[in-house]
Amino acid sequence: MSDWLYSDIVRDHFTHPRNVLMEDESSFDADARGQTGNIKCGDEMLMLLKIDGDIITDVRWKTYGCASAIASTSVLSEMIKGMSIKDAYAVRPQDLVEQLGGLPEYKIHCSVLGDKALRSAIDDYLAKTGRPGLFTEPSTEICHCLSITDKDLEEAFRQGARTWEALREATKIGTVCGGCKEKTLELLHEFTHIYGS
Repeated sequence: MSDWLYSDIVRDHFTHPRNVLMEDESSFDADARGQTGNIKCGDEMLMLLKIDGDIITDVRWKTYGCASAIASTSVLSEMIKGMSIKDAYAVRPQDLVEQLGGLPEYKIHCSVLGDKALRSAIDDYLAKTGRPGLFTEPSTEICHCLSITDKDLEEAFRQGARTWEALREATKIGTVCGGCKEKTLELLHEFTHIYGS
């Protein structure tokens, strides 16, 4: 494969993914279940966790996705075994990209499915154990002028802001210096990939 754009680590995790939920694994009795993605965009992910004393003891996952989504979730599944749910909740896509030896820039958004499904599963576990909202998803400031974060933009998207103009109207992002437009458009693409248009 001379045109392969990925690292050898990505190739290995794509061709030999770890901890995939197999069809005959109906006996995997998960304590937590998380699902994210948008099948219309081609990527959807299910994450199942076994947890004992707030430590992730085992994990299974299944995805409809590209090489980047498969490899990043495979490496994530290895990273989180033995990890506390608090530490696992803090895993970011950048951590996965680093573990994989990099991804092409236009494929970075595929790595968010795994960490979002993981947080969804942990949220499910926390709700089941009477501790909903114990952890909060980390946020990144996108607009430094107005202190607007990626979570503010994500919430605006979920409320219906599907274009740059709609995000500006909903959050006032880009109304001061405009230096945040490129990153906002990247996030808009990512949100569309996860939630649909």
